Amino acid sequence: MNKEDKELLREIADEDPTKGDSYNIRKNGKGIERKVNPNINIVSKENNSGIDVYVKENTLFGTVNIPVIITESGLTDVVYNDFHIGKNANIIIVAGCGITNNGHWDARHDGIHRFYLEEGAKVKYIERHCGLGVGDGKRILNPVTEVYMKKGSYMVMDTTQTKGVDDTHRKTIADLEEDATLVITEKILTSNNQQATTEFKVNLNGKNSSTHVTSRSVAKDSSYQGFVSNVIGNTKCYAHVECDAIIKDQGQVKSCPEIFAKNIDANLIHEAAIGKIAGDQLMKLMTLGLSEKEAEDVIINGFLK
Repeated sequence: MNKEDKELLREIADEDPTKGDSYNIRKNGKGIERKVNPNINIVSKENNSGIDVYVKENTLFGTVNIPVIITESGLTDVVYNDFHIGKNANIIIVAGCGITNNGHWDARHDGIHRFYLEEGAKVKYIERHCGLGVGDGKRILNPVTEVYMKKGSYMVMDTTQTKGVDDTHRKTIADLEEDATLVITEKILTSNNQQATTEFKVNLNGKNSSTHVTSRSVAKDSSYQGFVSNVIGNTKCYAHVECDAIIKDQGQVKSCPEIFAKNIDANLIHEAAIGKIAGDQLMKLMTLGLSEKEAEDVIINGFLK
């Protein structure tokens, strides 16, 4: 990896992924570095582009890093990654994609991730996306996440889109069995003429299964964001869906939270709030010597944390 590659990796990962327990680094459609250990194995798919990650049961506090970087203008990369998490394992998975496009053609990454959590497994999944480069070709990211959770499993999804992504369509589908819990937090920033749409569909199939979906978004300039969620309660279960958005300039945000109770003991809640930055918030920060723009940046950065 060259200096540009490492800069891109820093945008989507807090730490150097090569210092982790296990990792698989993908660049411009090909795997370039990999590390495994006795508890975590990574295997290339034979008949498709992507990997299978196998985490042994009872693995505690393991980490898997699977960053993707794209630096070729005009490249379309599609990858299928499957994660098989063993019974009672406790694992952190850090993913994400960064695109540097300095050319005139669109660069695109479609990552299809499927998670299979066995009974009692716990996963924290961190995914970050960003775009860099001075070219007029688009930076396009279309992540698809499928989650299948067995009894008593627990998963936290923390996804962030920071900057520079011109177009994204994000899709998450989850099926939860008895006592399974899925917590999703999504944060998206768009500017200029960028567009971002998000779709969540969560099926609460097992007794006492639960989900909490939170979407926080900021749409600046002439950008657009759309949020669609569909939570289906098929038994005694709990769900809370909330969408909070800040619009600035001519930004637009559309929120369509949907809940469908199919059982008398399904407890489902949804909330949505969209608005501009409050004037009193700006004034408080400006009295500390910040300019209006600096005050807005502080509020937006805090909102998206």
